[in-house]
Amino acid sequence: MPAPGLPLRVGVAGTGSLGFHHARILRDLPEVQMQGFFEIRPDRAREVAGELAIEARESLEGLLDVIDALVVAVPTSAHEAVALAAVGRGVHVLVEKPMAPDLPAADRILAAADASGAVVQIGHVERFNPAILAAESHLESPLFIESHRIAPFVPRSTDVAVVLDLMIHDVDLVLSLVKDSIQDIAAVGVPVLTPNVDIANARLTFTGGAVANLTASRVSVERMRKLRIFQRSGYLSLNLADGTGEFLRLRQALPALSGEGDLGGAMPEGGLAALVDRIPLVGAREEPLRMELGNFRDACLGRGEPAVTGRDGREALAVTLSIEERIRAHVAHSHPS
Repeated sequence: MPAPGLPLRVGVAGTGSLGFHHARILRDLPEVQMQGFFEIRPDRAREVAGELAIEARESLEGLLDVIDALVVAVPTSAHEAVALAAVGRGVHVLVEKPMAPDLPAADRILAAADASGAVVQIGHVERFNPAILAAESHLESPLFIESHRIAPFVPRSTDVAVVLDLMIHDVDLVLSLVKDSIQDIAAVGVPVLTPNVDIANARLTFTGGAVANLTASRVSVERMRKLRIFQRSGYLSLNLADGTGEFLRLRQALPALSGEGDLGGAMPEGGLAALVDRIPLVGAREEPLRMELGNFRDACLGRGEPAVTGRDGREALAVTLSIEERIRAHVAHSHPS
């Protein structure tokens, strides 16, 4: 942690499509001093340095020498090595999702951070989606959650199944919304365009009775990021793609809903509009990644816990890997040797 009044010195490891935007935002974030980035590809390093006017450091060690905090945006297979190099020096880290390729690697990162006192935050940026933030004040013990995260095929992250690439976003969101332990996981998936699973569905059942049904696909002709949350007080429909949504809140004064009568088998005049209040959900229009990095800065400066702690990231990874395991069993059973 820097001395009081001094800015947080930060750097970025890995400047692919996402790492580039981390560097872009950190360059201009208040109370932050961008010290540069490390990129293993020389051509990409020169390109990013020229476009953002940020120094490309010659080595990760050289970058770690001059920073208090590091964003780890390298490929998942390298998350552990880079994160350990940082937290071993007491440098705080924001590790992009998924936290690590497996649980032992995640546990080693957490153990090293505990030993050095470094902050570990995981880059589940959907926690900062304006629709999610606007919905928070209306949430009351969700009973059923349904998510659809589908996208056209692009040759990126195809070295992992769609569960770790896309579905993990919604796994983390569901765990943060339900706040209960999982009783059962059922999942199916199919490889379509790659050797790995490209479309998947998972059903999570929680000990308190809540259920979540998650669908992720990277072989769709359209793009969709929607989350629907059903609870006793009504229904929240969130469009995560544009950060908007609405809350259809039941009007408890209606006799049939208060247990004092019924509707005579017919909808009242006005249909659904007579049964619910439609409340628009529009959050702050600040860029979610900027909000995430602001939260990381504040955690590094001792202003509270990160919104997504290292242990949150480990839990999301554990559930996602369990989903993958069940899908592998399903695929093997569907194609016996």
